[in-house]
Amino acid sequence: MGGIVIATAVWALDAYHYIGLGIPDIVRSFQQPMQPWDFLAKFGFTVASLGTGFKGGEVTPLFYIGATLGNALAPLLHMPFALMAAIGFVAVFSGAANTPITTTIMAMELFGAGIGPLAAIGCVTAYLFSGHAGIYHAQRVGHGKHRKHRLPVPDGIQRAEPGGSRPQTETAATPVANGKQPRRSIDPAVTTGESGQ
Repeated sequence: MGGIVIATAVWALDAYHYIGLGIPDIVRSFQQPMQPWDFLAKFGFTVASLGTGFKGGEVTPLFYIGATLGNALAPLLHMPFALMAAIGFVAVFSGAANTPITTTIMAMELFGAGIGPLAAIGCVTAYLFSGHAGIYHAQRVGHGKHRKHRLPVPDGIQRAEPGGSRPQTETAATPVANGKQPRRSIDPAVTTGESGQ
């Protein structure tokens, strides 16, 4: 059913460039003005595809959404298309992956060292405004993004302990008599193996 809806929407809206990798559109967003709704359309088709069970990429759609979002913001901010597309390219990925330092370095590798300070602002801002969990489920959670608000760690995610100690896996507590389950807590007796750490 999801495939029928997506295929019908693509055909009816002549939106073939919003499906697939979209690399030509990513390249074009660095060179010329794009439609201001391109990032929303790609976002919508990606969410619909993944949400209805289709396998899809996680990196290239984020690059497309980020580059076209930066392109759309360039005239509003009176900035060059290439600069804003580059910042959007890395900032959206930074927010989704929760990796502001890595994506700032990636921006300098791809677009030159001069973009570093502006890319850092975009990447850190995207990181702070994104959710606690990223697109990579194996990512270890050291602490919440905000000092006063410590979030519980989702199932299967390891909490990194300060001082280099071994990470501890969160375990579900046993149900209590009234049928409610208490908040999850770290069980120091359950830890992961040494391999791969």
